[in-house]
Amino acid sequence: MIIKKLDHIGIAVKDLESSLEKWAEAFAFEKSDPESLPDRGVRVAYLFPKKGPTIELVTPLGEESPVKKFLESRGEGIHHLCFRVKNLKKLMAHFQERGISFLTEEPVRGAGGSRIIFIHPKFFNGVLIEFKEKEDNKEEIIGKEEREKE
Repeated sequence: MIIKKLDHIGIAVKDLESSLEKWAEAFAFEKSDPESLPDRGVRVAYLFPKKGPTIELVTPLGEESPVKKFLESRGEGIHHLCFRVKNLKKLMAHFQERGISFLTEEPVRGAGGSRIIFIHPKFFNGVLIEFKEKEDNKEEIIGKEEREKE
């Protein structure tokens, strides 16, 4: 299969910094520094559990942010599920052959230099699905191995 694993769970938050501190302190998660993605209208930060998928906190950056609209209509909470994939082009063809379309025609730049694309929530029971293609980062792998030892 083209999908490698569940990469992260995205949670929409109003205040990135306070949410990041709250989650990290309450659950003893390691955390990343926030990253701005102006072309996508969001700021993100990550929490790293010892096992399982990463948690991505996402907050609006600007008035036209899709996350701002999400927060206004639904409030804070789970925003999306992201799956790590080997080949976005192959995955896109797989879903398009089944009549499932994406929010953009082509993948866009995601956090950490990844390439991402989203499927509209109408196709999967109201859940926004993200697919992420990224070369495995040696530092990321080493960091994960260290967390798993603890």
